[in-house]
Amino acid sequence: MAYLCAEKIQGMGFKMLGENVLISDKASIYNASEIEIGSDSRIDDFCLLSGRIVMGSNVHIAAYCNLAGGEKGIFVEDFVGLAYGCHIFSQSDDYSGRTLTNPTVPNEYKNESKKPVQIGRHSILGTNSIIFPGVTIAEGTATGAAAVVTKSTDEWSIYYGNPAKKIKGRKKDLLALEQAYLSSK
Repeated sequence: MAYLCAEKIQGMGFKMLGENVLISDKASIYNASEIEIGSDSRIDDFCLLSGRIVMGSNVHIAAYCNLAGGEKGIFVEDFVGLAYGCHIFSQSDDYSGRTLTNPTVPNEYKNESKKPVQIGRHSILGTNSIIFPGVTIAEGTATGAAAVVTKSTDEWSIYYGNPAKKIKGRKKDLLALEQAYLSSK
């Protein structure tokens, strides 16, 4: 995987940019002036980031992910991982048929849901997970592959399915490893 050089990343006009950030030369970044990226974070091939996005440190966005922050934003805390093909939306059209849809239609003919998305520390989203507007992925949440998360989660829990349902708790052993990692820096 080829990453942009530090000078190129700095020249993209991010609202905030930490140290040691890696962004694939095949990623698409729109509205960089609305995006904040913390230190030691990485964005891989064929990702699309747009709108308001605030990422903490040690965040990994794997290939083919889509983060559509829109107006309300996506807020990703430290040590979060998004596996291949995850999609996170802070806004969505009304699919009921009562209104028109898509970005080519003026707002007065649409009824978009616009709500921020929060992804807590140490959360990991399994491949092809989908997160909808207004959802809070609580600290330590893990989603299984292809989970469709339409409601906020409980801390340190594992979710799976469509719609995603809690299947069990998640261990917190990694918190000791976080401390060891941070103290070694």
